[in-house]
Amino acid sequence: MKTIIYSPGDPAGIGPDIFLSLMHEGFFEYIKANVVCMGDKELFHTRAKELGYSLEINSFSNINDINEKVGFLEIIKCPDISSGILNSINSEYVIENLDFAIDTCIKKMGFGLVSGPISKENIIEGGYSFSGHTERIMQKTDSDNVLMLLASERLKVALATTHMPISKVPESITKELIINKVKILNQELKEKFNIENPKISLLGLNPHAGEGGKLGKEEIEEIIPAVKELKASNIDVSMPLSADTAFNKNLLDETDAYFAMYHDQGLPVLKALSFGDSINITLGVPIIRTSVDHGVALDIAGKGIANNSSLKNAFIAADNLIL
Repeated sequence: MKTIIYSPGDPAGIGPDIFLSLMHEGFFEYIKANVVCMGDKELFHTRAKELGYSLEINSFSNINDINEKVGFLEIIKCPDISSGILNSINSEYVIENLDFAIDTCIKKMGFGLVSGPISKENIIEGGYSFSGHTERIMQKTDSDNVLMLLASERLKVALATTHMPISKVPESITKELIINKVKILNQELKEKFNIENPKISLLGLNPHAGEGGKLGKEEIEEIIPAVKELKASNIDVSMPLSADTAFNKNLLDETDAYFAMYHDQGLPVLKALSFGDSINITLGVPIIRTSVDHGVALDIAGKGIANNSSLKNAFIAADNLIL
């Protein structure tokens, strides 16, 4: 039986809220997989009351004992179950739940991970070295080339680099990195999205894709040589495009996926068009992982107004991707 494990993220945010709202709507009856939600039973009981939901929350301490459509797994108590206020004392709780979920997906066939929103800052303040879900999964699966893909019905955007300071991006953009990550994107578009011959629009790093080296050398020295090698491998990838015009309607309609050089180059466009409906998919790893496209939203946690569309789509995608 297919099983999706949900790691709800920071307990102060809307990760618990949006899961409970999907339960309240009866959504999980419409997907094939069983669902295991990681978390403190008291946290979910309290939050459900806070949201005005009357739900049956069946909690277990061993994942092998769960034989229900939706079950809760408590492996660690949450020190602070308050909504709307971050507390770094919860960092261990967040990391332990996430790591257990990742490890289970590595060990067990037919399992996939859906992750809720976290506060990287709060986890770091709690004493952990942490830069994001993608990097954590890369580390724990011992994967060399992990790719972050944000996807919606309108477009898909993959990232050459993920959560790093903008000052470090140029030195990270190498011919080898681009070749490896575009190959992953091309293969995963075929396998996971059934696109026979993916058309990939690749963005340049510099304004106007470097203007022939006048506004930066990265295109000439690293990006164009990588694209030439990829094209020689029969991958349909564009020469570096100027990011300010790459998302025009005609090109958008022709493109299966964009390949952006850094986080805030490609994602603002996707989120402007699809925020709340898009999802994050980790590619290049031996597990299925999808995630929401938004943060912890502390200002609306516990108020019953959080939009669950992105989480719903993340569960639908995971359900379809798990073999």
